[in-house]
Amino acid sequence: MSKLLELMRELGRNAALAREYEADAESVMKQAGLSDEERSALIEKDYDAIKRLTGLTDGQFATNHLIRAYDE
Repeated sequence: MSKLLELMRELGRNAALAREYEADAESVMKQAGLSDEERSALIEKDYDAIKRLTGLTDGQFATNHLIRAYDE
C-alpha cells in the first residue's frame, strides 16, 4: 500500500491524527514519509495525481465526501 493511501485511510479513522493534520498538515505528511509529489497532490487536492499515486480508480475514490470512522 502506498504511504499516501495509508495516511489518507489513517486520517479517516484516527481523530487525533486528523486534528493534528488540520493544525499542521505538512508536519503530518512528512512524519508519514510522503514524497514531495504525494504531499503536493494532497495539499492541492489533485485528484488525478492522488489516484495515480495510490492506484485507486474511479469508484474506489470519493473526491467530494469526507468520511470519518471515529467518534468525536
